[in-house]
Amino acid sequence: MKTQKNTLEIITHFMEFLIKNNKKPDSVASFINEFKINKRDFYTDFEDFNDLEQYIFNLFFENTLKALINSPEYQSFSNKDKLLSFYYTFFENLNANRDYVKISMSLKSNDFKRLKTLSLLKTSFTNYISSLDIISFDLKQDSLENAQTKILEESSWFQLLLTMKFWLDDDSNDFEKTDILIEKSVNASFDLIDVKALKSVIDLGKFLFKEKLNNKS
Repeated sequence: MKTQKNTLEIITHFMEFLIKNNKKPDSVASFINEFKINKRDFYTDFEDFNDLEQYIFNLFFENTLKALINSPEYQSFSNKDKLLSFYYTFFENLNANRDYVKISMSLKSNDFKRLKTLSLLKTSFTNYISSLDIISFDLKQDSLENAQTKILEESSWFQLLLTMKFWLDDDSNDFEKTDILIEKSVNASFDLIDVKALKSVIDLGKFLFKEKLNNKS
């Protein structure tokens, strides 16, 4: 993880430029000239703006994980509460940088480019999910256990993407609807793992259906 002063200055200037101008700088050359950034400093850390954007979204994850690890209470939490804590803290970080996130995502012309920007975040997040060692079905075979782990990681990533999309469209006070979605979706996920799906999944379905109806009205 890059932490040197020059790296943070580059990130700050880039984010501020994007928010102010609603676009990325025309080129790395124009960017470093405008903010008097040493060319070597930029290319030591980043290949281009795409690389820089990937790093910024991953930085939201890194800051989230650092805050959790530094919390004594977090270490004693159950896996479900750890994941809930991650979600709430991660979206606090996104809330603090909402203008940047919204503009960055809106400037991507298709889902592929958006997913590419989030590729480092995906790697970090799925590694985090794997580290939780969430107990699921005991399948007694390594190949099936590995497949189950991969499915869990991918479904968890898909869940995070859906929550981010919901958050981007959320206009409720203090994003309280996003908080509700987080609680319901994480509860539903763990109930599915524990084969106690019905109540939480139906609860989640009712919430999403209600929101869809409200958005149409």
